[in-house]
Amino acid sequence: MEQIDTIEALEALYGTPSEPALRKVARRMTPTYRKWIMASRLCVLTTVGTGGTDGSPRGDDGPVVQELDPGTLAMPDWHGNNRLDSLRNIVTDGRVSLMFMVAGSNTVIRVNGTARLTADAELRNRFERKGRLPTTVIVIAIDEIYCQCARALLRAGLWQRDDRAGLPTIGDILAEMTDDEIDGNEYDRSWTARATKTLW
Repeated sequence: MEQIDTIEALEALYGTPSEPALRKVARRMTPTYRKWIMASRLCVLTTVGTGGTDGSPRGDDGPVVQELDPGTLAMPDWHGNNRLDSLRNIVTDGRVSLMFMVAGSNTVIRVNGTARLTADAELRNRFERKGRLPTTVIVIAIDEIYCQCARALLRAGLWQRDDRAGLPTIGDILAEMTDDEIDGNEYDRSWTARATKTLW
């Protein structure tokens, strides 16, 4: 299989980006990008570390981030599985990307930047939910913000479909990966109640 191994070879295949693709980039929050990002309840956080890369969905009941200033976003790290993959990466290499999505919209807003992790009490208190606080907060210094081409979501028809029928459950996956040491049916049966208690 032939490999493309130079930027010149790659650019020869694709040509020049359009003017809108180049001019849509902002270096900090603008009124339109702010409105869009504050409407997003879900984003994918991508990090880079010594062990590789990690992509982690981050969601909230309301804006998934807060704006500290036009060049800085803050994201709470709510209860999860404690693998800490993304957080370990941020501690060792602060480069991050965030892809913000809004249900029903085929637009994706992307933020690239540099993150740091803090357990600062004042910042954690800004995210208080039902008497609970995030353990840490991810603070992102924005390098660039831009809207992503909508073609991928249009092709996928993501918001117009429901393809869940017949999919394996998390319990099915855990049973397979542990040779049935974990009871997949029991895991699935108790999951919703367990997760609801520990969302925040």
